[in-house]
Amino acid sequence: MKDYVGKWLKRPECLLFEVDSKVAIITMNRPDKRNALSHQLMFELRDALLEADDRQDVNAVLLQGNGKDFCAGYDLTSSYEQTLDDDGGVKNFDYRPSHGSYENDCWAMERFQAIPDLIFSMHKTVVAKIHGNCLAGGTDLALRCDLIVAAEDAKFGFPAIRANGSPPSHMWTYHVGPQWAKRLLLTGDVILGRDAAKIGLILDAVPSDEIDDYALDLAKRVALVDPELSSSQKRIVNIAMEQMGMLTVQRFAREMDARAHLGTGPARSRFWVDAREGGLKKALAERDGPFGDSVIKLRTDR
Repeated sequence: MKDYVGKWLKRPECLLFEVDSKVAIITMNRPDKRNALSHQLMFELRDALLEADDRQDVNAVLLQGNGKDFCAGYDLTSSYEQTLDDDGGVKNFDYRPSHGSYENDCWAMERFQAIPDLIFSMHKTVVAKIHGNCLAGGTDLALRCDLIVAAEDAKFGFPAIRANGSPPSHMWTYHVGPQWAKRLLLTGDVILGRDAAKIGLILDAVPSDEIDDYALDLAKRVALVDPELSSSQKRIVNIAMEQMGMLTVQRFAREMDARAHLGTGPARSRFWVDAREGGLKKALAERDGPFGDSVIKLRTDR
């Protein structure tokens, strides 16, 4: 961001904000953490989206990530560390904690997911530009956007279902239908951008060296239309999705994720033992190791 202070945006530390040809370009800027979604990044993203929706010099929004990835998921390290004291015990909180009970877990996810929900409810079109990894929480964010374009070699998936829970934002069925939603969510496997476009998970995929120009050109094309008109089209489609139960499904998805967090199965239990003893990197390696190559390969010869 070019040291801009707006109505909502107060000099963020985890993202960049600029306006180009009536397109607000919001860039998640934690490349060293692969743009993992920390609490601070999410709160700054909320303010940036509100800023873009409010500004009269903005007709569309482009959401992207800096560095090698769009977003590798939720920042498990910061979340885990925030819940433990120096002796490894659970901290005492002055405010309501995000853990400890099914109700607290549901409440915390409703608060947190209200930020990607904002993409759906804001009036201006949001285009997501995906490169590198778009995993777990990254998909909660990307699949909320109105238009999603990606590099052909980008990776989409929710590997956290293997030990950690389920997507608290469920847009999968609305993009790809029940069979592909189950294929992706029952295994945690990932799908490349070029194949994600074939099954309808995203709008289109292009070579990685073309994605920057392609995504920005699309956003600028959307921005040529007066927001009074484009917002009408967005809201008509959104109302159609609401009639298909989309908002109810989101609430149910959060409740099911909270239920999954109560699980005591061997994979979930082992993950947190590995995390405590060897760190998250070891836990993730142990979780995903048995699955081997997790990239889905479409059978194009049929």
